[in-house]
Amino acid sequence: MAPSPRSKRTPARPALKSASTAEHAKHHARTRRAHARETAEDYVEAVAELIEESGRARVVDLARRLGVSHVSVVRTVARLQRDGLVETEPYRSIGLTADGAALAEKVRSRHEAVVRFLVALGVDAATARADAEGIEHHVSEATLAAFERFVAGLGAQPHKKAPRRRA
Repeated sequence: MAPSPRSKRTPARPALKSASTAEHAKHHARTRRAHARETAEDYVEAVAELIEESGRARVVDLARRLGVSHVSVVRTVARLQRDGLVETEPYRSIGLTADGAALAEKVRSRHEAVVRFLVALGVDAATARADAEGIEHHVSEATLAAFERFVAGLGAQPHKKAPRRRA
Protein backbone atom coordinates (compact mmCIF):
# COMPACT_ATOMS: atom_id res chain seq x y z
CA MET A 1 0.00 0.00 0.00
CA ALA A 2 1.39 3.37 -1.04
CA PRO A 3 1.80 5.92 1.71
CA SER A 4 -0.64 8.77 1.66
CA PRO A 5 0.68 12.24 0.93
CA ARG A 6 -0.03 13.19 4.54
CA SER A 7 2.31 10.54 5.87
CA LYS A 8 5.30 12.25 4.26
CA ARG A 9 5.85 15.05 6.68
CA THR A 10 8.40 17.71 5.91
CA PRO A 11 10.23 19.34 8.75
CA ALA A 12 8.66 22.58 9.85
CA ARG A 13 10.29 25.71 8.52
CA PRO A 14 12.15 27.66 11.13
CA ALA A 15 10.32 30.85 11.96
CA LEU A 16 12.02 33.94 10.63
CA LYS A 17 12.94 36.26 13.42
CA SER A 18 10.77 39.31 13.15
CA ALA A 19 12.47 42.66 13.34
CA SER A 20 11.60 44.86 16.26
CA THR A 21 9.18 47.70 15.84
CA ALA A 22 12.08 50.15 16.10
CA GLU A 23 13.98 48.32 13.32
CA HIS A 24 10.91 48.39 11.08
CA ALA A 25 10.49 52.10 11.70
CA LYS A 26 14.17 52.72 10.91
CA HIS A 27 13.93 50.84 7.60
CA HIS A 28 10.76 52.65 6.60
CA ALA A 29 12.25 56.03 7.51
CA ARG A 30 15.29 55.29 5.33
CA THR A 31 13.00 54.33 2.44
CA ARG A 32 10.98 57.54 2.84
CA ARG A 33 14.18 59.63 2.82
CA ALA A 34 15.32 57.86 -0.36
CA HIS A 35 11.96 58.53 -2.04
CA ALA A 36 12.06 62.18 -0.95
CA ARG A 37 15.56 62.49 -2.43
CA GLU A 38 14.36 60.94 -5.71
CA THR A 39 11.42 63.34 -5.81
CA ALA A 40 13.70 66.32 -5.16
CA GLU A 41 16.03 65.18 -7.94
CA ASP A 42 13.14 64.74 -10.40
CA TYR A 43 11.74 68.17 -9.55
CA VAL A 44 14.98 70.15 -9.83
CA GLU A 45 15.77 68.37 -13.10
CA ALA A 46 12.30 69.24 -14.43
CA VAL A 47 12.59 72.87 -13.27
CA ALA A 48 15.96 73.20 -15.03
CA GLU A 49 14.56 71.69 -18.24
CA LEU A 50 11.50 73.95 -18.22
CA ILE A 51 13.61 77.06 -17.64
CA GLU A 52 15.92 75.98 -20.45
CA GLU A 53 13.00 75.31 -22.83
CA SER A 54 10.71 78.25 -22.10
CA GLY A 55 12.53 80.56 -19.71
CA ARG A 56 10.28 79.72 -16.77
CA ALA A 57 8.96 76.88 -14.64
CA ARG A 58 5.43 77.24 -13.33
CA VAL A 59 3.46 74.92 -11.05
CA VAL A 60 1.14 73.98 -13.89
CA ASP A 61 4.14 73.16 -16.12
CA LEU A 62 5.70 70.94 -13.45
CA ALA A 63 2.40 69.16 -12.80
CA ARG A 64 2.04 68.43 -16.51
CA ARG A 65 5.67 67.38 -16.98
CA LEU A 66 5.76 65.09 -13.95
CA GLY A 67 2.21 63.76 -14.27
CA VAL A 68 1.17 64.82 -10.79
CA SER A 69 -1.48 67.10 -9.34
CA HIS A 70 -1.16 70.82 -8.79
CA VAL A 71 -1.40 70.20 -5.03
CA SER A 72 1.48 67.70 -5.14
CA VAL A 73 3.66 70.23 -6.93
CA VAL A 74 2.83 73.01 -4.46
CA ARG A 75 3.65 70.78 -1.47
CA THR A 76 6.86 69.45 -2.99
CA VAL A 77 8.05 72.87 -4.11
CA ALA A 78 7.46 74.19 -0.57
CA ARG A 79 9.66 71.38 0.77
CA LEU A 80 12.31 72.07 -1.87
CA GLN A 81 12.27 75.74 -0.96
CA ARG A 82 12.67 74.85 2.72
CA ASP A 83 15.62 72.61 1.72
CA GLY A 84 17.24 75.46 -0.22
CA LEU A 85 16.91 73.97 -3.70
CA VAL A 86 14.31 76.30 -5.28
CA GLU A 87 13.16 79.88 -4.99
CA THR A 88 9.54 80.91 -5.37
CA GLU A 89 7.31 83.90 -4.88
CA PRO A 90 3.53 83.96 -5.08
CA TYR A 91 2.33 84.14 -8.70
CA ARG A 92 5.89 83.89 -10.01
CA SER A 93 7.92 81.20 -11.71
CA ILE A 94 9.97 78.69 -9.79
CA GLY A 95 13.73 79.18 -9.91
CA LEU A 96 16.67 77.09 -8.81
CA THR A 97 19.12 78.13 -6.13
CA ALA A 98 22.81 77.45 -6.73
CA ASP A 99 22.43 74.16 -4.82
CA GLY A 100 19.33 73.28 -6.83
CA ALA A 101 21.08 74.03 -10.14
CA ALA A 102 24.07 71.90 -9.10
CA LEU A 103 21.79 69.02 -8.16
CA ALA A 104 19.86 69.37 -11.42
CA GLU A 105 23.09 69.20 -13.43
CA LYS A 106 24.27 66.15 -11.48
CA VAL A 107 20.96 64.37 -12.04
CA ARG A 108 20.90 65.27 -15.73
CA SER A 109 24.43 63.96 -16.17
CA ARG A 110 23.54 60.70 -14.39
CA HIS A 111 20.39 60.35 -16.48
CA GLU A 112 22.25 60.88 -19.74
CA ALA A 113 24.96 58.38 -18.74
CA VAL A 114 22.35 55.72 -18.01
CA VAL A 115 20.54 56.41 -21.30
CA ARG A 116 23.79 56.18 -23.30
CA PHE A 117 24.66 52.91 -21.58
CA LEU A 118 21.25 51.35 -22.22
CA VAL A 119 21.28 52.44 -25.86
CA ALA A 120 24.80 50.99 -26.23
CA LEU A 121 23.37 47.68 -24.98
CA GLY A 122 20.79 47.78 -27.75
CA VAL A 123 17.79 49.17 -25.87
CA ASP A 124 15.72 51.51 -28.06
CA ALA A 125 16.05 55.19 -27.17
CA ALA A 126 12.47 55.65 -25.90
CA THR A 127 12.72 52.66 -23.57
CA ALA A 128 16.20 53.72 -22.42
CA ARG A 129 14.90 57.20 -21.50
CA ALA A 130 11.96 55.71 -19.59
CA ASP A 131 14.09 53.13 -17.75
CA ALA A 132 16.74 55.70 -16.89
CA GLU A 133 14.14 57.62 -14.86
CA GLY A 134 14.36 55.07 -12.09
CA ILE A 135 17.90 53.81 -12.49
CA GLU A 136 19.54 57.26 -12.32
CA HIS A 137 18.58 57.64 -8.66
CA HIS A 138 19.97 54.32 -7.48
CA VAL A 139 23.14 53.72 -9.45
CA SER A 140 26.45 54.30 -7.65
CA GLU A 141 29.20 56.60 -8.91
CA ALA A 142 31.40 53.54 -9.52
CA THR A 143 28.71 51.92 -11.67
CA LEU A 144 28.15 55.16 -13.60
CA ALA A 145 31.87 55.32 -14.32
CA ALA A 146 31.74 51.72 -15.57
CA PHE A 147 28.79 52.63 -17.80
CA GLU A 148 30.77 55.53 -19.26
CA ARG A 149 33.85 53.33 -19.85
CA PHE A 150 31.68 50.76 -21.57
CA VAL A 151 30.08 53.36 -23.82
CA ALA A 152 33.50 54.82 -24.62
CA GLY A 153 34.69 51.37 -25.66
CA LEU A 154 36.92 50.91 -22.63
CA GLY A 155 34.62 48.67 -20.64
CA ALA A 156 35.41 45.38 -22.28
CA GLN A 157 38.98 44.19 -22.19
CA PRO A 158 40.20 42.99 -25.58
CA HIS A 159 40.47 39.24 -25.91
CA LYS A 160 43.81 37.85 -26.94
CA LYS A 161 43.61 35.73 -30.03
CA ALA A 162 44.84 32.22 -29.68
CA PRO A 163 47.84 31.51 -31.90
CA ARG A 164 46.96 29.76 -35.14
CA ARG A 165 47.99 26.17 -35.39
CA ARG A 166 49.46 24.98 -38.59
CA ALA A 167 48.28 21.65 -39.82
